Amino acid sequence: MRVVKELVQEDVRISIFSWNNKYLLKFELGPLEQTFKLSEMDVLEEAELEQFLIGDFFKKVLERFEEMGKTFREQLENL
Repeated sequence: MRVVKELVQEDVRISIFSWNNKYLLKFELGPLEQTFKLSEMDVLEEAELEQFLIGDFFKKVLERFEEMGKTFREQLENL
């Protein structure tokens, strides 16, 4: 597995890996994680991966983290 890029954006740790003819886009926030797999054949240049870190896609990742966090907290309260 090759690390393509690592950064932190709006408290979200983002790691992009190249592995097994796929790019893995991993977003982490606290105990939560979202990973997306993308075929290397769908991307002409690695620079195109930057589009997943901005705009509507990243906004929806943040919204999903909010929902995941809410669900996780509710479950912890019910233990």
